[in-house]
Amino acid sequence: MEESVEIFKALSDENRITIFKLLTQGELCVCDIIENLDLTQPTVSHHLKVLYQAELIHVEKRGKWKYYSINDEKVIKIKQFFEMILNKELDIEVKRSNTDCDGKRKV
Repeated sequence: MEESVEIFKALSDENRITIFKLLTQGELCVCDIIENLDLTQPTVSHHLKVLYQAELIHVEKRGKWKYYSINDEKVIKIKQFFEMILNKELDIEVKRSNTDCDGKRKV
C-alpha cells in the first residue's frame, strides 16, 4: 500500500505529471525538459528526484549529463492496480454500518 501512496504523491503535482508526459516521448536530459517547461533547473531537478524516488523514472548518467526515462515496469504495476479496481478484485473487506446515514437503525 505504501508504494501506491508514494506513486500518487509523486504524481500529485501538475509539473511532475507534465514531466512524466514529456518522458513518454523518449529519453530526455534536464536541459530538454527545461526547454519544454517554464521552470528553473533546480525546480526541474527537484521534480525529477521525486519521480525517481517513487521509481516512476530511470536515470542514467553519461559523462556529466543525466538522462531520464519512464520506468515501464512501474507503469505496468500502476495499470494492473487500476485494472484490479475496475474489476473489483482488491483484497479489502468493506464493513457496513447497522445504521443508515441519519443514525437510524436499519431494519
